[in-house]
Amino acid sequence: MDKHVAPEMNDSANKSANNSANPGADKDAPLKEDIRLLGRLLGDVLRDQEGDAVFDVVETIRQTAVRFRRDADPEAGEELTTLLHRLTRNQTISVVRAFSYFSHLANIAEDQHHNRRRRAHLLAGSRPREGSVGHALGKLRGAGVDQQTVETFLRNALIAPVLTAHPTEVQRKSILDAEHDIARLLAERDLPLTPKEQVRNLQLLQARIATLWQTRMLRYTKLTVADEIENALSYYRITFLRELPSLYDDIEDEIGMQYHGSPPQLGDAAYVQMGSWIGGDRDGNPNVNAATMRHATMRHATTILDFYLDEVHALGAELSTSTLMVDVTPAMQALADRSTDQSDHRADEPYRRALIGMYARLASTARELGATNILRKEVGHAEPYADAAEFAADLNILAESLKLNHGAMLVVPRLAGLMRAAHIFGFHLASLDMRQTSDVHERVLAELFEKAQVEADYAALSEDEKVRLLLGEIAQPRLLYSPFESYTDETQSELAIVRAAREIRQRYGARAIRNYIISHTEAVSDLLEVLLLLKEAGLVRPHAGVSDVMVIPLFETIPDLQRAGAIMEAWMGLAPVTRIVHNQGRLQEVMLGYSDSNKDGGFLTSNWELYQTELKLVEVFERAGVKLRLFHGRGGTVGRGGGPSYQAILAQPPGTVNGQIRLTEQGEIIASKFSNPEIGRRNLELLVAATLEASLMPHELEGAKAERLAVYESVMAELSQLAYGAYRDLVYETPGFTDYFFAATPIAEIAELNLGSRPASRKSTRRIEDLRAIPWGFSWGQCRLLLPGWYGFGSAVSTWLKEDSGGERLATLQEMFREWPFFATLLSNMDMVLAKTDLAIASRYAGLVPDVALRERIFKRIAGEHGETLRQLEAVTGAKERLAANPLLARSIQNRFAYLDPLNHLQVELIHRHRAMSRKVKEGSDGGEMDPRVHRGIHLSINGVAAGLRNTG
Repeated sequence: MDKHVAPEMNDSANKSANNSANPGADKDAPLKEDIRLLGRLLGDVLRDQEGDAVFDVVETIRQTAVRFRRDADPEAGEELTTLLHRLTRNQTISVVRAFSYFSHLANIAEDQHHNRRRRAHLLAGSRPREGSVGHALGKLRGAGVDQQTVETFLRNALIAPVLTAHPTEVQRKSILDAEHDIARLLAERDLPLTPKEQVRNLQLLQARIATLWQTRMLRYTKLTVADEIENALSYYRITFLRELPSLYDDIEDEIGMQYHGSPPQLGDAAYVQMGSWIGGDRDGNPNVNAATMRHATMRHATTILDFYLDEVHALGAELSTSTLMVDVTPAMQALADRSTDQSDHRADEPYRRALIGMYARLASTARELGATNILRKEVGHAEPYADAAEFAADLNILAESLKLNHGAMLVVPRLAGLMRAAHIFGFHLASLDMRQTSDVHERVLAELFEKAQVEADYAALSEDEKVRLLLGEIAQPRLLYSPFESYTDETQSELAIVRAAREIRQRYGARAIRNYIISHTEAVSDLLEVLLLLKEAGLVRPHAGVSDVMVIPLFETIPDLQRAGAIMEAWMGLAPVTRIVHNQGRLQEVMLGYSDSNKDGGFLTSNWELYQTELKLVEVFERAGVKLRLFHGRGGTVGRGGGPSYQAILAQPPGTVNGQIRLTEQGEIIASKFSNPEIGRRNLELLVAATLEASLMPHELEGAKAERLAVYESVMAELSQLAYGAYRDLVYETPGFTDYFFAATPIAEIAELNLGSRPASRKSTRRIEDLRAIPWGFSWGQCRLLLPGWYGFGSAVSTWLKEDSGGERLATLQEMFREWPFFATLLSNMDMVLAKTDLAIASRYAGLVPDVALRERIFKRIAGEHGETLRQLEAVTGAKERLAANPLLARSIQNRFAYLDPLNHLQVELIHRHRAMSRKVKEGSDGGEMDPRVHRGIHLSINGVAAGLRNTG
């Protein structure tokens, strides 16, 4: 191994210092060095583990793919195809794994480079970068927004990333852990290292890459909800528990610097809080029930209490302050006197005694809330804390005593962050949302009404009749449920859910569960049904006008979005609801679904209808005098509302943010954003910065600006209608399109993966309508078409421009791109999708369609729309190359193609073999036996392509 390690040492050591010392140096040079290093180490591991023959095959394929991609050499393309066809099945697995792991390692190198460039920017003392809180505050100050306004805003704001588990989470936690170590070792190489330390670093890097190679990449068993909960909790330990409190401190410092005053004291303000759907989201997931909710909240509490126990223990070791040297406050002395520790050795060390007592109380609290394994035994027995506020009060006693007795600097290293954490995370860690589809609620209420002899056929009632009945029942002091009746399993399960929610709130605090999301909200009755179900568990007390849990509609399809304004106006106009909303602080949340609206109406129409819906909701809520909080159900891919969160928030219509925003973080995006602490910190800061700007920057539109915006919106309405027609015509109205989709993408193979705890489709059909939007987007990404992120734009613009005799219409579109953030963000996201699209690769997948006529007819239409979209995008933006405004991302994507291409080619070949063998098995033909290696190779390639594209569903 030494002979392979030694040559790299001098090239890599101290690269960061050398690069920063030379202003003219290629800023991406350290990234290239890191990728070369990791690639070489992977090659060494491959040679050591699989032998020279396999290494030579992989290297030949890599070089040929690079030549094919770089030079567009047709001979190289034919050579690549021949090489892949000749692979044995065992070689195929090794090749797929090699290219997949290279994508993973390249991701690590890119993340490290982003951190490196950010540090270099800070060290250079440059202006705050766009997307930083400092940049946002500078803009606000320049616009005349004073410090008091900013502080008041933060005291009342709620910015909540909500982690969700979906059937595209392709990473195993074992892989994530190994990659986390590789990232740490790679970052270490930017430090000044001695020659011996450099050798040791390389040895450890190679060892961790070898661990990756020897670790199973795929799950052999179906992922459970409990597994998903643990996966999500790993990101708290890596990022959120420390980076979020630290971010709060930095934001206060930035406010002080930007406004040239002392940093504000925001106290217990918790404007960034974490949310989760994992364990509470029942929509389409039969594996989620009351037991999973209890398990999720118990694991949340155990995780945060483990953190508190570790921090309090560490503080006890650090705060050795003696009363022989300094005084303490009476409250501090009283806290020490109440301690379970009465050792004479610490009689003069009140902070240590107090912390030992606090540790004992935390340990009792942890046991009471479900912990079974507390690593360090406490000293003596103590009563558990009643709630997190009581724990925070004890921490505050420590801090105040230190500040008043020459120990302010001792608060900074650990105690300050722990105090922040107590306010942010409480004993609940994250708020768990409940979610279920409206159809289930209707069935449950129908049975309850029937058994209670209130209404024999609730489902048959008109909407007005349902509303009258529901309002009447909500006002009744009695319950519908009777212990003397028998109910279906579904009804029993749904009632158990709301009862568990009440228990959880009592046990873990009010923030543990505070939201109930209703999927497929189509009418006011859908909301009232949930209000009545919550009343059955005592969570709604109508005579007091109180609902402990907010009832939140989710508008998903295009028709649902169009009805949203009218539904919310009617909802908030109901007398009992008006009282409840008033007691919620005159605040009501609405969730918007990006995924299903895209699958329903296409990229352009989905974005436009969401924009229109938001404007209508602002209008409705202003009339009602209620604050609107939007919950954005964004996915990983652009087709599902993905893309940069900062630009997405700034592109929201005026009046739709106002310091209140929740948004989902889904699937592979959680790993890409939060598996590295620095990257995670940056992404959290982006959310805060964007929310500050979107909420507080002046939005007045007067005169010419208002007139131009009206023109832009009118144009978008026309384009949306045209794009909607083009998209629907292809996806829902073209005969055979469903057959084409299931044959030309790996959707069937994706459904077989042990990815998540929920099925890929809501129903056991092949209808596009029943397919979940997540695997829909995942499939198009795998075959490199990414159709949900662009289809319909080209034909819409070209049709609209046909009446453009003098070029005025094109000029208007170009002006919209320059002046309107919504349209600019829309095209920027589409530009990124098109940069990842590859029609040549996609044509290989189209070759999997057995019906030649169907294949040629539909692929020709898709290819035609793709070409037209590229032409019209270039005409509007003026950019002939993809991602011209983001050259770093453009280079990143281009560099990946040479390693992605072989994976895609291999995936097509393996799918072809697998499906051919499946047909033989079904027909009972001789030799019809499935080869598990082929099946495994397909799934490995899916993982590799997802990693290479850095997104899934």
